Amino acid sequence: MKKIIGLLLSLAMLLTITSGLNLTAYADVQTGKCGDNVTYSLDTSTGVLTISGTGEMTSSPFRQNSNIIKSVIIENGVTSIGYQTFYDCRSLTSVTIGKSVTSIGVGAFEDCTSLTSITIPNSVTNIGNFAFSHCLSLTSATIGNSVTSIGSYAFSGCTSLTDVTIGNGVTSIGSYAFYYCRFTSVTIPNSVTSIGDWVFSGCISLK
Repeated sequence: MKKIIGLLLSLAMLLTITSGLNLTAYADVQTGKCGDNVTYSLDTSTGVLTISGTGEMTSSPFRQNSNIIKSVIIENGVTSIGYQTFYDCRSLTSVTIGKSVTSIGVGAFEDCTSLTSITIPNSVTNIGNFAFSHCLSLTSATIGNSVTSIGSYAFSGCTSLTDVTIGNGVTSIGSYAFYYCRFTSVTIPNSVTSIGDWVFSGCISLK
């Protein structure tokens, strides 16, 4: 009986001690480099990918986990989004682009079929070919006023895109840029001097 009472007292003391502690289960966070001075941190439990540092992104080693990436945050300091950086990240629903990014590479977000909206900040000057091609859930796209060129096929096959704003700095829109989009109207700013072939081909809702 004394042993049982002793065990119960020990257990009570242990519970008293641990109740005052803040015990946290640490998430599985993967980190690494994706540029000379650019790093990434991927929380595999939440799917949040954070890109930070200074300069250009030159690689995308996190692509091996493309199926679990749900949200991308590109912090201020990063200057470019590279070639097919987030290609085929089919679980990606939101992207925040820092105000230091100046270019979005070819196919950067191609086939991100769950992405619903994108706001391209005024710091960006160039949107590469196929940058957002076949983002099937994309409904809204805002293109900043510093963008001068929208690449060929940039938003082609975005069959849910109903709202697009083209910034006042755009001078050229590449061929098939909005092929098969679903907006009913679009305003082309006076700055545009060149529109490629078949830019609005297949836009059957355009009035």
